[in-house]
Amino acid sequence: MAYIPTKAMQDEAVKALQWKKQGKKGGTSVGFGRARQLRNKQSLSPEIVKKMYSFFRRHEVDKQADGFYPNSKKYPSKGRVAWALWGGDAGYQWSKKIRNKINGLY
Repeated sequence: MAYIPTKAMQDEAVKALQWKKQGKKGGTSVGFGRARQLRNKQSLSPEIVKKMYSFFRRHEVDKQADGFYPNSKKYPSKGRVAWALWGGDAGYQWSKKIRNKINGLY
């Protein structure tokens, strides 16, 4: 089975790729690849969805750093750019829902 990213995830990925073009720091080559998949609304395998969920769980702490939210001075922080590359909050909720379904956790 394959899963199609949402419009909100696509919007976050596009925002992140624009930030990168502007020279903002953050993200890895894996994150750039994920952003391109989301931007293009490519179908994602269950394995990719689980990797997305794992990314968000590991990096949720980045939301506490200065620069994560628009009203902070260092916006966008490296963590905010990386978060957006993976689909942002929409990607986190989406991947969590699908991961829980795959794993039989409702």
